[in-house]
Amino acid sequence: MKSDFKFSNLLGTVYRKGNLLFTEDGTKLLSPVGNRVSCFDLINSQSFTFNYQHRKNISCIALNKPGTLLISIDEDGRAILVNAVSRVVLHHFNFKAKVYDIKFSPCGHYFAVAMARFIQVWKTPDVSEDRQFSPFIRHRIYSGHYNDVTSITWSQDSRFFISTSKDMTARIFSLSSDEKDVTMTFSGHRDYVVNAFFSADQEVIYTVSKDGALFKWEYTEKPVESDDEDMEEEEGVAKPMSWRITRKDFFHADGKLKCATFHPQSNLLIVGFTNGEFRIYEIEEFNLIQSLSMGQNSINTVTINKTGEWLAFGSAKLGQLLVYEWQSESYILKQQGHFDSMNTLAYSPDGSRLVTGSDDGKIKIWDVQSGFCLFTFTEHTSAVTGVQFAKRGQVLFSSSLDGTIRAWDLIRFRNFKTFTAASRIQFNCLAVDPSGEVVCGGSQDTFEIYVWSVQTGQLLDSLSGHEGPISCLTFGRENSVLASASWDKTIRIWNIFARNQTVEPIEVTNDVISLTMRPDCKEIAVSTLDGHITIFDIEDAKQLHLIDGRKDIINGRYFDDKFVAKNSGRGKYFKTIAYSFDGLTLLAAGDNNSICMYDIDNEVLLKRFIVSENMSIDGTLQYLNSGKITDSGINSDLIDRDGELSDLEDRIDNTLPGSTRGGDPGERRARPEIRVNSIEFSPTSSAFAAASTEGLLVYSINQDVIFDPFDLDVDVTPEATLESLNDKEYLTALVMAFRLNESYLIHKVLESVPLSDIQLVCQDLPVVYLNRVLTFIGELLIKQNSPHFEFYLLWVKNLLIQHGKYISGHRLELQSSMKLLSRFLNKIAKDVVTVGKKNDYLLSYLTVSKDLKEDVPEEEQGSEESEGEDVVMDEDEDSDDEGWLLPNEHSLKSGNGIVFEVDGDEDSDEDDELIEV
Repeated sequence: MKSDFKFSNLLGTVYRKGNLLFTEDGTKLLSPVGNRVSCFDLINSQSFTFNYQHRKNISCIALNKPGTLLISIDEDGRAILVNAVSRVVLHHFNFKAKVYDIKFSPCGHYFAVAMARFIQVWKTPDVSEDRQFSPFIRHRIYSGHYNDVTSITWSQDSRFFISTSKDMTARIFSLSSDEKDVTMTFSGHRDYVVNAFFSADQEVIYTVSKDGALFKWEYTEKPVESDDEDMEEEEGVAKPMSWRITRKDFFHADGKLKCATFHPQSNLLIVGFTNGEFRIYEIEEFNLIQSLSMGQNSINTVTINKTGEWLAFGSAKLGQLLVYEWQSESYILKQQGHFDSMNTLAYSPDGSRLVTGSDDGKIKIWDVQSGFCLFTFTEHTSAVTGVQFAKRGQVLFSSSLDGTIRAWDLIRFRNFKTFTAASRIQFNCLAVDPSGEVVCGGSQDTFEIYVWSVQTGQLLDSLSGHEGPISCLTFGRENSVLASASWDKTIRIWNIFARNQTVEPIEVTNDVISLTMRPDCKEIAVSTLDGHITIFDIEDAKQLHLIDGRKDIINGRYFDDKFVAKNSGRGKYFKTIAYSFDGLTLLAAGDNNSICMYDIDNEVLLKRFIVSENMSIDGTLQYLNSGKITDSGINSDLIDRDGELSDLEDRIDNTLPGSTRGGDPGERRARPEIRVNSIEFSPTSSAFAAASTEGLLVYSINQDVIFDPFDLDVDVTPEATLESLNDKEYLTALVMAFRLNESYLIHKVLESVPLSDIQLVCQDLPVVYLNRVLTFIGELLIKQNSPHFEFYLLWVKNLLIQHGKYISGHRLELQSSMKLLSRFLNKIAKDVVTVGKKNDYLLSYLTVSKDLKEDVPEEEQGSEESEGEDVVMDEDEDSDDEGWLLPNEHSLKSGNGIVFEVDGDEDSDEDDELIEV
């Protein structure tokens, strides 16, 4: 199994703090999630997270107009310049102060940074310029404000920019030093100026303040006050001009104004308030277009795309992200992550979905490919401790501290069964039989294992034998063997249907924290409190392997620790472990900053992954920083300075003192601690997921850029492969293509094999290439959406017929490829059913129309054809087709005015489908 996994996506967290950004085309949205940046493709329903990390949470981001350069700045003013296309970090820079806003100029040659009461303008790095010692070259520093600058807005021609400040003023500056006389202060507001905007023609400036006031400024004649009535205006002398307030409007909202944005082309003003309300105004006449609410929490940021159709809102309190289309009054994207610690996760059997359970009592279903939350279950009233799929993936089971185990229907998305014990106890683990007939639950309140029937919902049995609280349960995937671990330092193997133990209890030296069974049900691995991972043989209860993980764990220093990380004994054990699909590799993680991957046979560490580099989380530091130690010996990071904030709503503290998890959804006084509560391999074997403090981390193998030849000889070359293909030696060409492992070559050879020869090629194909063929076809159908799915299904059918016996005997080896094919078949089946239902009435209409046409005499058909306007009859005598010709060969109008489109392309490889428009 390959071990070159790399970070690919962050799920479970969609927004933390900072500003949101639309790309220039308006189809992608950039959102800061902690110390990373995520990108959501709103058209294709996909998302990804940039691989780089900041040292602290990101406070603001900026993207240039072409969408090639991305700058993100954290809370300490450390900036990272990234190539947004290739996702490569180009440069690190430290502004050495807190940055409140950053904006690229429309021309792209400059960007302005708001730091404290100053605005710094820097030149954008450009490859066309001469090589410089530093990519960042400062153009000029602008001053004039007496308090922190809150926002910066550029004019359309990039000549001027407006800055707003907490000193209740806004100022306009010129980029060129020749126009320094343009500088002017806009005063008159009675609270912080949140933002300022230019109109489309740059003749009007709008300023918005925190108290809900909107001022309109115009460059008009300056009023002249003179007592000399005889003074006459001299000809040819210009009248003095100045910026004056020509109109004042007020929002009159229940909360304070928090954020605002403006679309000059359509004159739309969008404002967000601290009570969760957002409004859309037509700014010319100050007409209220819409007013909606996204909750009771403050809206921290709002932005609008270039076309003015989509609005994006972010709320940091609960991590909400909303994309709203105001014209159709519909949501394009509505996502919210867990606001509490994620306790457990589970992959669906086909690997397309991820399910997470949290302390907030919610269960969320995430789509792996798109990264979006599909559904949220809220029936649990307490923390969710475990989730697990049934074998087919249509039923999900969950356990909770509210004393229930629930079964969820993932087709109708409802709770159809609830399992409880005779007495009220808290369930901390569960296990589901592979057949889906039996579900088991364990608790730390009692020493028994409860067994329910899924069909009837009745409690069948309670397994007694443990002398301590149950810590974990697991079922084997191939049979109904149940393994349980307890605080009594024993592991017991049960045969559920025989109601007995298959072997004697297995003794361990320490308390068992985690338990997992190999997919073939022959071995079991346990993680104990002393940091060891022990592997036992299930049949004879013998110890096979022992892995000491204490030396491999990277445990960070906490802020209140007065010693370095290597001297800390905290978290020196694995809280969760998981087997790979082939049973040769083991993943382990816990309350520390590392995920370890072990080779079981050799008992060695293959690779170690760092969970997070975010210094805003406790447990990521390694060394002491004496510069942050006060005279009293306290770390300055632990001092609560919220009372020194300038905003009243920021000074008010409703959080629980010292609370780190549970109960309160707000930001805690105590910092969150780094931990990984659950980890699991994907059934497709190309990825694994970890539920951590930062969110749901997904690591995957990028198979597109890996050249991995198999059994390669000197004679095997692309030219020789193509020569064999031209000679119609299809099997030889296919084997040579797989030995080279070049995707384009394999693709060409597969599609060059005639339909009549597929059976012969599959029959003579060596079994060593069977898994490679199935995997390649599965990835081609799933990831590249090949239109030739019927052609490839013929390949799969013949491979299964010819090598079915070998596949049955090597299930684990071929599991990942079969999961890919199963996932594709499920997807195609849903699409076919959807198209069939959508066109049910059309097919009935066409069938009835054809029968009516056949019943009409031939001499009467001509007159009826001339009267029809909706359809055209087939008048070609040489044509063998009967029925209807489609107008323009592309559309058909039914009697009720509904238009249907038909794929009329003769060269298309897809089957013609009737699609309702």
